[in-house]
Amino acid sequence: MFDTVLVANRGEIAVRVIQAARELGIEAVAIYSDADETAKHVRHADSAVHVGPSVARSSYLDADSILDAAGEAGADAVHPGYGFLAENESFARRVEESAFVWVGPPADVMADFGEKTNARAIMREAGVPIVPGTTEPIDSPESVRAFADEHGYPVAVKADGGGGGRGLKVVEHERGVDDAYEEAIREGEAYFDNPNVYVEKFLEAPRHIEVQVLVDTHGNARHLYERDCSVQRRQQKLIEETPSPSLDDRTREELCAAALRGVSEAGYVNAGTVEFLYQDDEFSFLEVNARIQVEHTVTEVATGIDVVKHQLRIAAGEELDFPQEAVEPRGAAMEFRINAEDPANDFAPTPGTLETYRPPTGMGVRVDDGVDQGDRVSPYYDSLIGKYVVSGQDRSEVLARSRRVLRDAEIEGIATTIPFHLAVIEDRRFRENEHTTNYLDEATDELYRRL
Repeated sequence: MFDTVLVANRGEIAVRVIQAARELGIEAVAIYSDADETAKHVRHADSAVHVGPSVARSSYLDADSILDAAGEAGADAVHPGYGFLAENESFARRVEESAFVWVGPPADVMADFGEKTNARAIMREAGVPIVPGTTEPIDSPESVRAFADEHGYPVAVKADGGGGGRGLKVVEHERGVDDAYEEAIREGEAYFDNPNVYVEKFLEAPRHIEVQVLVDTHGNARHLYERDCSVQRRQQKLIEETPSPSLDDRTREELCAAALRGVSEAGYVNAGTVEFLYQDDEFSFLEVNARIQVEHTVTEVATGIDVVKHQLRIAAGEELDFPQEAVEPRGAAMEFRINAEDPANDFAPTPGTLETYRPPTGMGVRVDDGVDQGDRVSPYYDSLIGKYVVSGQDRSEVLARSRRVLRDAEIEGIATTIPFHLAVIEDRRFRENEHTTNYLDEATDELYRRL
């Protein structure tokens, strides 16, 4: 096992990695920008190294500064968390070629899944269902028209390196093809330095369901079952739950088996998430997130398996120490992302000082956060304050408990998304499991009046 790991991130995920490292007897080194000199992840680490000014591109996105920090700290390994450089294939490769161990999937595998057409081809080869579409980049609007003539509108033109909704353009009619094609190329180049695009059939009302996997270097692959992430705003997840209330047991097993086939075909190693769209009783591959995800905590609560500790163990060359049959989720769990945003003002960011911060406690709640009372939520970074994960015997108990948990939280000084979460769990469509990824875009005035 490692002696020292550098945590190349900030906020709640940096705190989470530091906690896991401590439990394994590993010294955890934080990095920080000017804005984060007194941040919680810095306070909790064994030591910390300054990496630059407040702007992320000159600190948390500065590969040279981070590698210098790892050397200064005498680190054995680098854990990237999520966001920032976590899915940056060139940074992963630099770490692999250095004296440090990369705590994540191999750079080559990251590159494979970073290009969506290549990822689709890998999954098709593994026998995993994919949404009808191209597995090679297209080179003209005419290719979009030809595909739509065969499969019908709407179709989606997508940036090959895209994610999070960027570089995705939905085409409802033939007259929109040219603009969508050009806009997808432009966004792909701007956000992902990749101008290639592809086309696929657009599913109009799917559920978004993903499978957590762990794969070691000894050929062992395990799934930790699924999460339903269908509550999204502009393709950004806000509430996740497990088990998915939309799946029967047979479909659940088929979905999880498909995820394992896909990552095994790709030579995947470490923790990852295989994402699917589910509509009309059929699931189709969407993408692989080659990193730990924000919502890994809801899986940990349901299964009792520490995903982050297994990341470190796998990177250190250890073998997974449990068989697939030992993964037995209990009850239900739901995760709420508590962001410094004002849902009554189009979710505008609300940086500022946490004058009061008392997270909920009691039966069936886990809190993962990156702040304490008196801390300042910075305008420079992601607005996530923390995550409240609520568990219970079944979904009904989780919903009832969530109402109590969200009301118990005391946060003053800034607006947060807590009123939004309370409105969702009181909304009939969500409670009766009638929501899809379009739910919030189609939300009734009644839901927003509850804010």
